[in-house]
Amino acid sequence: MPHSWWSRLSRRFAALRKGERLDHELDSEIRFHLDMEAEELARTKGLDPVEARRQALVAFGGVDRYKEAHRDARGVRWASDLGQDLRYAARSLRRSPGFSLSAILILGLGIGACAAVFSAVNTVLLDPNYDNLVRVYQQNSPTNLWTLSTVDYRAIEAQQRSFSAVGALQSRSVAISTGGEPTRAQSGWITAGFLRALDIKPVRGRAIEPADEDLKAAPVTLIGYRFAIRNFGDDQAAIGRTITIDGVAVTVVGVLPPDVNDLAGRRAEIWPALRLRPPERRGPFGLLVIGRLTPNATLESARQDLAGISERIFPDWASSFQDQSAKLTPYPLRTAVLGNSGQMLSIFSAAVGLVLLIAIANVASLMLVRVTGRGQEIALRTVLGATRSRLLRLLVTESVTLAAAGALLGIVLGMFALQALVAFGPALPRLSEARLDGRAVAFAAGLALFAGFVIGAYPTLSLLRGNPAPGLREGERTIGGSRRSQAIRGAFVVAEIALSLPLLAIAGLLLNSFLRLTRVDPGFDPRPILTMRIQLPASRYGEDSTIASYWGHAIPLVRQVAGVVDAGLGSSIPPDDQGWSNNNFDLVDRPVPSGTAQPTSAWPLVTSEYFGALGVPLLEGRLFTPGDSSSGDSTSSVPPVVVVSRTWARRYFPDGTAVGRRLFSGGCVTCQPTIVVGIVGDIKYEGLGGRADAVYSPATEGWSQDMTLFVRTASSPAEVLERVRSALRSVDPDVPLDDAAPMEDRVYRSVAQPRNWMVLLSGFATTALLLAGVGIFGMLSYTVRARRREIGVRMALGARQPTVVGMIVRRGMLLALLGTLLGLAAALAGTRALHSALFDLSSTDPLTLAAVTLLLLGVAFIACWLPARRAAAIDPVEAIRLE
Repeated sequence: MPHSWWSRLSRRFAALRKGERLDHELDSEIRFHLDMEAEELARTKGLDPVEARRQALVAFGGVDRYKEAHRDARGVRWASDLGQDLRYAARSLRRSPGFSLSAILILGLGIGACAAVFSAVNTVLLDPNYDNLVRVYQQNSPTNLWTLSTVDYRAIEAQQRSFSAVGALQSRSVAISTGGEPTRAQSGWITAGFLRALDIKPVRGRAIEPADEDLKAAPVTLIGYRFAIRNFGDDQAAIGRTITIDGVAVTVVGVLPPDVNDLAGRRAEIWPALRLRPPERRGPFGLLVIGRLTPNATLESARQDLAGISERIFPDWASSFQDQSAKLTPYPLRTAVLGNSGQMLSIFSAAVGLVLLIAIANVASLMLVRVTGRGQEIALRTVLGATRSRLLRLLVTESVTLAAAGALLGIVLGMFALQALVAFGPALPRLSEARLDGRAVAFAAGLALFAGFVIGAYPTLSLLRGNPAPGLREGERTIGGSRRSQAIRGAFVVAEIALSLPLLAIAGLLLNSFLRLTRVDPGFDPRPILTMRIQLPASRYGEDSTIASYWGHAIPLVRQVAGVVDAGLGSSIPPDDQGWSNNNFDLVDRPVPSGTAQPTSAWPLVTSEYFGALGVPLLEGRLFTPGDSSSGDSTSSVPPVVVVSRTWARRYFPDGTAVGRRLFSGGCVTCQPTIVVGIVGDIKYEGLGGRADAVYSPATEGWSQDMTLFVRTASSPAEVLERVRSALRSVDPDVPLDDAAPMEDRVYRSVAQPRNWMVLLSGFATTALLLAGVGIFGMLSYTVRARRREIGVRMALGARQPTVVGMIVRRGMLLALLGTLLGLAAALAGTRALHSALFDLSSTDPLTLAAVTLLLLGVAFIACWLPARRAAAIDPVEAIRLE
């Protein structure tokens, strides 16, 4: 049986390949038999050659019948018919270039956008590398999650029963040198279990091993593939080489695969071994911990497992961490990495899908007009013997051919769209790895088939249900003007309007939210401020004294630079970079109940001049002096002091001044209380939409090697940049100074994510709006053309131009209003998904919804008025005479 099936299939392929030769052989065979029969008739009956051949043909019974039977016997008749239909479809579309090019372009734009977004979603949202991976947080409320400490990670590593591998990562900016001038780069310090949990193996060399985590072991690192090529010329040549990280020589032991640009959503160029020191208290928190679930584990079982670990370790560290409600909690890594971006990408995908549906409705409306104009052709084919199935196949082939051409254009446009999305779109994990691969092409092909089906649906149904005779007698006037075709065209317009409004509502809400966000006062004027993030090499600046010595020489030199008004240091960069400066505290006179969470605030380490450099006013009390301390060491005779923001003071001391009040820093109730000595203006550290409460410690001890220099200038920051660099190089030429930027640029970049989403969705909303306007315009233009004689008669009988304009506009606006009502209902339901992405705005904001509704109706009115004006200009005599 299989052999017989394969034989038939082989014969059919051979017949398809050799069709012309078989036809030629059949013609020769038939001619041979006819010639023999004609000769026989001429010889036996004495007929002349012409009559003999005629009788031979009559006796043969019709040559074409045998040719058709022969072709049917090959089993590939469908292929030849399909070829004929495709050739006819191509000729037919070529005869209508305006329609064909418009339809192909509209479909190409829609399919291309969908293919590009499919590739992005497939790479970012559907990445199988995230399956069975979780990230572990500390959590004490549904919305308050934070990173883990060394105590937490070591406890999980020793006690967990839910993970086949668990690892930790700590990100920070470092100074890197491979032999030349040091440059700043992002690093990800990882434990041995981190790559095992991600199931990633180096393409060269080896991975980080547990022995590398020992504090006495020689420091080693993994590097990214691009870093290896850029610095060593070859990934194999990088193994065993030495790079300098913060002044410390580190050996390269492995190179990550070329397609690995981030680990668990964190991008870096180098991945050194993370060597954790034995903890002295429960904090500080700052480790990103992930685990891979065992085959038998679930997210819920892992949650119970980690909750048990939280309960067991709490008593041992209660003196430094009093929040008994905080539990170690797992979340899917995909959710943790994408955050709000995953939801926004889903909304973006839905928006692109709406644009495609609008495009299909637009082309379907155009196809409807085209088919109703071909009524005489279809009727004539029917009268001449074309079966209904044959006509059906012809129309379906034409619509699918049109959609296929749109898909081919869409694939080309999709490549450019994907490149634009990667270059200018929001920063999403692994988005740079998205490619328009075979799956995206198959997706585009599927969209083309769907589009072809919808585009050809009405002509097909009309053919199955209709009677072609009226079309033969009266042509377009009857078929094009039928109530059913008018209703279908109106339905397409209503659908386009209804699909456009939710997209306009989403874009309007994001635009309104973005404008509100940009109007937020960050607490300072960024225009005259230059920022320079400086990482001091750990090999030479590993102690407080050496760091203080560097800045003690550098700051006075910077202040002496021409054009510099003031300069100060801070460990955080407003408005959205807290660095490591986030701390918990407890008020001495109003402590939180035992076992509950202490409040937290942004807690930058700053110099006294920091506030002057940013232009932040002192509202009450004083700023730091050289003798102030930031340490809560009980042996110190100098109590630690802090300066707080106005919002912090009002929040925790609403009934009186905060100056002179005391608090315990970092949960250490055995340390000396910290005294509030001053109140300054508010600065944002958690984004422009975040809180403004902050606590500032003096940069006199506990120095960070990673500090930011803030320089207030008399003119443009760009004018003093090189002079400031020269002053810093005179102190130590080996300190990297490449991370410099005007504060205005940093504020601009802080809202890059919402701005990018707003621009992308606004672009698609504008496209949808234009398509909807074109749909109304096209429908009414065709109506005016089809009813030209009727309009002429009305005007001949006394109808005035305003009456004609009103008649056309009223018809179009009724459809627009119906579509608007349907779209508004969909928008009210769909925009609720935007709630978490909006700032200071409801997802059903009535003003925004009213504005986009009026905008849509305004475009609809213009689209109605243009053909109505043309209708009013019809010459009644000419219209009646032409009909």
